[in-house]
Amino acid sequence: MSASTTHLRTVQADGLEIFYRESGNRDAPVVLLLHGFPSSSFQYRNLITKLADEGYRVVAPDLPGFGFTKVPESRNYVYTFDNFGKTIEAFVDALELKKYAIYIFDYGAPTGLRLAISRPSAITAIITQNGNAFEIGFGEPWKDFRTYWAEPCEENRQALAYLLTFELTKYQHEAGEPHPPPPETYHLDQALLDRPGNADVQLDLFLDYRTNVALYPTFHEYFKTHQPPLLAIWGKNDFVFIPPGADAYKSVLPKAEIHFVDGGRFPLENHLDEMTGKMTEFLKRNGI
Repeated sequence: MSASTTHLRTVQADGLEIFYRESGNRDAPVVLLLHGFPSSSFQYRNLITKLADEGYRVVAPDLPGFGFTKVPESRNYVYTFDNFGKTIEAFVDALELKKYAIYIFDYGAPTGLRLAISRPSAITAIITQNGNAFEIGFGEPWKDFRTYWAEPCEENRQALAYLLTFELTKYQHEAGEPHPPPPETYHLDQALLDRPGNADVQLDLFLDYRTNVALYPTFHEYFKTHQPPLLAIWGKNDFVFIPPGADAYKSVLPKAEIHFVDGGRFPLENHLDEMTGKMTEFLKRNGI
């Protein structure tokens, strides 16, 4: 049983009320956890206290359009990954975080890497868990995305709406996992996806994901120039971001560490101890 407590907090940043989970000593080295689609900081609920027990201050915000972060209608927020990057910059400033390791998954990857290229000196290390930054890392579902990117008409937009259904949310949590995940994981994700107006937010983000691909050369230049310590810890059965995307980090970071677990997109549900062990060994080995 964990000795640490997770605190549920909100902070005003970038005109939003950002919900976040936090645990650990406020003076400890910071690990910033950035979630992905279709989840929220809830996906890190068990990891947060594990890392706090190991001596870290752990902070996990909900991105706009996800979880319990509130976006006032008057803010006229535009849901793009560039704006996600700006929002997370404002968030770390609001918390007065100066240095931090980032844990990036799915949407958290292009968000966190925008933060890294904006503030390279703030990044102490990167842990990427199925957080892609290479063309070779795209799995089969991306064919439909590329059709939408090439011709962003209503027909191609609605062709991706199946990704917002309960069946697909559940599948994302279950696919490739040796044991079924707790049902509250995908039920909560779906309940939040089903909020009024949220479908359009998600479909807008599906289109805007192409801007992340356009930034890949910039991300790669950041890696080559700054050589941040990086651990790619990957659910090897993920059908969205496939294992070659993990191996590709070696092409720009020769000292990158690559570790695969027998899981899918949400391997923390079945491999928490293994993954926490690898992460803490990696962080401590790099003086964090």
